[in-house]
Amino acid sequence: MNRRKDRSAIYRFASDIGESIRGTEMDFTRERLGRAILLLAVPMILEMIMESVFALADIFFVSKLGSDAVATVGITESLMTVIYALGAGLGVGTTALVSRRTGEKDRTGVSTAATQAIFVGFLVSVPIALAGIFFSREFLHLMGASREITEQGYRYTSIMIGGNLVIMWLFIINAVFRSAGDAAISLRVLFLANGLNLILDPLFIFGPGPIPEWGVEGAAIATTMGRGLAVIYQFFKLYRGSTRVKIRPGDMKPAPSVAMKLIRISAGGIGQNIIATSSWIGLIRIIAEFGSEVLAGYTIAIRIVLFSMLPAWGLSNAAATLTGQNLGARQPRRAERSVWLTSKINMIFLGLVALFLIINPALLIRLFIDEQRVIEAGAQCLRIISYGFVFYALGMVMVQAFNGAGDTFTPTILNLICFWFIEIPLAAFLAFTLGMDQDGVYTSIVLSESLMSLLAWILFRRGKWKLKHV
Repeated sequence: MNRRKDRSAIYRFASDIGESIRGTEMDFTRERLGRAILLLAVPMILEMIMESVFALADIFFVSKLGSDAVATVGITESLMTVIYALGAGLGVGTTALVSRRTGEKDRTGVSTAATQAIFVGFLVSVPIALAGIFFSREFLHLMGASREITEQGYRYTSIMIGGNLVIMWLFIINAVFRSAGDAAISLRVLFLANGLNLILDPLFIFGPGPIPEWGVEGAAIATTMGRGLAVIYQFFKLYRGSTRVKIRPGDMKPAPSVAMKLIRISAGGIGQNIIATSSWIGLIRIIAEFGSEVLAGYTIAIRIVLFSMLPAWGLSNAAATLTGQNLGARQPRRAERSVWLTSKINMIFLGLVALFLIINPALLIRLFIDEQRVIEAGAQCLRIISYGFVFYALGMVMVQAFNGAGDTFTPTILNLICFWFIEIPLAAFLAFTLGMDQDGVYTSIVLSESLMSLLAWILFRRGKWKLKHV
């Protein structure tokens, strides 16, 4: 009897996984919370993994062209972090508005919010595109690129920054689908973009047969074209597809009040991303004082940390959608319960990941490099940072819950206090004043991230986010 029940549970779980990837018509404000989280989180987790593939694919193929080409991609990616911060921030505002209107069953409000988000993304991208097209050489020079790298790679930078609109729209329109409950469509969009990029990259970089050999410039063309075709698919689904969001011709008109509300909410999301990104730059500057081997170990360890957290980010995004939709449906207690349940799942998951990394951190470092001193440095970094994983899991969900409710101000202030005012000064104090060296930097990451999680938990329990109107 128990075996039959076990098989039935496994079948239901597998069936839910399949439904989450195919797409579902479920009303997430009514379905059992555990199942709602599963159906939202699975495609969001896969979507996060798909997003990480872009950079890996470009580096893999471009590395065949030599160190100058790799340096061009690396420097340009550091410039692109500003664009990613803007796109992700606009996605936060879009999520808050669309999920709330979805919960209210306000179809017109959903399409209006989606339309204004698309317009705002276009307006933000235009000046960035012009700067990228006309000043790519200057940008590379400011970032310390040599004359050879600048002359060989400025077209790559020009195409990537000049085509930033497709990045903006990918972030924004996927946020529309995700927050409306169509997370499976967001996954398909990124699967399409990545698939095209993997096909076009070697064709445009190396130019087999009649195709011109564009070198590193071809990587930019391939990536931008892949994203661009995925954006066309997004618009097709918005206007002609069977989705929860339908944009009709009558919706394509300015709505200044909605656009301004979107910008106001998104400002906090943009601030969160910029603060977090710049704080990592500050930590790298301190780590660099301890030599290239420590810096290399730290770089590898952080990449492993970020990759291991991709499922946790997917769960956190599911919490944001459920928070917004349930608040829109005037079910604040259900919104709160969804956040607590998601937090528990996330903490269990990252707790198990932390246990693996603490026991044998060198195992994964060796996959990237075989230099013993780098392996030792990376393993020590990975072990120390992993001690805070359970706290990170809680904080990630809390922050996204605030964002989903439309309260982007609270996470921004928390990021500012914990990352700029505490983490960086504390890292310098522990490393240099107390003589803990690089271990002091790793310890500061654990302490500041844990403090942010604790503060977010306290503020979340106060419940003011339930009263946020968007």
